Amino acid sequence: MKTKKAYVNKRREEILSLLSENKRISVEELSKIFGVSLITIRRDLQQLEDENKLVRFYGGAKIRNDKLEIKKQATDINYKELLSRYAATLINDGDTIFVNSSSTAFNILKFVDRKYITVITNNIKAVNLEIKNNINVIITGGEVRHPKEVLVGDYAIKTLQNIYAKKAFIGCNGISLDCGMTTANANEVNINKLMIEHAKETYFIADHTKICRNSSFITCSTDYIKNIITDELVPEETIEEFRQNGINVHIVRNNFLDL
Repeated sequence: MKTKKAYVNKRREEILSLLSENKRISVEELSKIFGVSLITIRRDLQQLEDENKLVRFYGGAKIRNDKLEIKKQATDINYKELLSRYAATLINDGDTIFVNSSSTAFNILKFVDRKYITVITNNIKAVNLEIKNNINVIITGGEVRHPKEVLVGDYAIKTLQNIYAKKAFIGCNGISLDCGMTTANANEVNINKLMIEHAKETYFIADHTKICRNSSFITCSTDYIKNIITDELVPEETIEEFRQNGINVHIVRNNFLDL
């Protein structure tokens, strides 16, 4: 075991060394260089990214730009609110919408200014939401899971099985062309799936920190991903890769509210 671990650590150190020389490199190239599978290389890159030693993109990785990362961290809250505000503009009068437990998705409700909107959500925080006259909120019911205060389980699933919506707004922990949409909570997988399957249109909301990242549990494959709402800090080459796979990418810019 120690020998295997030492070999893995050595390979990962060599990957970082190659990146320092080439700035960026593909998964396929690394697989050939080290004579291991693509899955093994992806696992290496995921671990190195988790340690903040590199940045992954679809098909490869690049050297970490600390100045850019600091800029990203400083703007996360701002961009998450902008994504919520932008998503609210996609709602029309009379729409019935699904909103999952994501805070970015849930915050859409603060900015909706359309009439006769019906919202179905498993976010228990909706109980304390200051409801506008133009919004009717239906809470799925179910088992409360802390600390996120999300409703899951059979009751929530049965509620969603009997409802269809015009649009679904789904936040996530990660979204990539490799795995599709992923979440950190296994209990939310079936809830999210039903919302996606029972909506005519689904918008996946993911700020730049979620793009090309994979979390623990797959909710849906890329076949279900037609619309992503993200921000301008996502690299252009990454956006183009999503678009080449038939995905419509809505890019929210910092001056969105000024337009």
